[in-house]
Amino acid sequence: MPYRTDRTISPADGLELATTTWDDVSGTPRGVVQLVHGLAEYTARYDRFARALNAAGFVVSGADTRGHGGSVSATVPLGSFGVPGAAGFFADTAAYAGRLARQYPDLPLFAFAHSLGSMCLQNVLINDPVPYAGVVLSGTTTLDGLIAVVQGLAADPDAGEGLAGFNAGFEQRTGFEWLSRDAAEVDAYVADPLCGFATEDAVLGGILATAERTADPAALGRIRSDLPLLLVSGDADPVGGRGGAHVTALAERYRSAGLADVTVNLYPGARHELVNETNRDEVTADVVAWLESHLPS
Repeated sequence: MPYRTDRTISPADGLELATTTWDDVSGTPRGVVQLVHGLAEYTARYDRFARALNAAGFVVSGADTRGHGGSVSATVPLGSFGVPGAAGFFADTAAYAGRLARQYPDLPLFAFAHSLGSMCLQNVLINDPVPYAGVVLSGTTTLDGLIAVVQGLAADPDAGEGLAGFNAGFEQRTGFEWLSRDAAEVDAYVADPLCGFATEDAVLGGILATAERTADPAALGRIRSDLPLLLVSGDADPVGGRGGAHVTALAERYRSAGLADVTVNLYPGARHELVNETNRDEVTADVVAWLESHLPS
């Protein structure tokens, strides 16, 4: 098996979180990448991407989000955040970053956060002084922009339910074509019982409730001005708005808050899951190059 699994304890409620680590690195590792996955999926889905980062010298590790993958219990079932809600998710993510920083004290710590994970990181960067050397936000958006997207889908009589609602305007083969142009990747997602499941309203609702604070200039001003950010998105990703409009708006908010190193990569025609897209090798190479360019000299 190319990765190993373990458990860590949530600081919010003691929930056991399932962790996945890829550390098959030749020679001395160059850095560590914390992986924070999206809604209705789990960390091990990133195996191909993580192994590519290993080949470039980066250890990769992530915890399944509460109520996802192996991070479930009688009180936090699949599709739930449990009593701690979104705040528990944010605390879990910050705590795991701290664990990785302690485990690899001599290596720079980066984050790669996708979709819901990227929205979590938007909060973590405001809440906690996590010593990231750089952060990649994938399939991201402004939260107020996502509220507008969700409201538009709710008003569309042709939109499907749940995550399938984002498929409006795409092929209607499975209802999840909005994720990728690669039909095999879409089929694998649909066939996986740990993907695409229904979530409680409080899951996405709890994240969207932070829309105001994640857009507040004073809150954004608490982020280190020298923190490098890379925003990657497909310009056909419905989460990021038409042509990636909400992605570029998010970048401008960070720049206006004083962050000096903010890069946006929009991939023409690409959809939501860039690491599972037809141009995934291009995306992976771009992420690796960005990580390498932000290693300490």
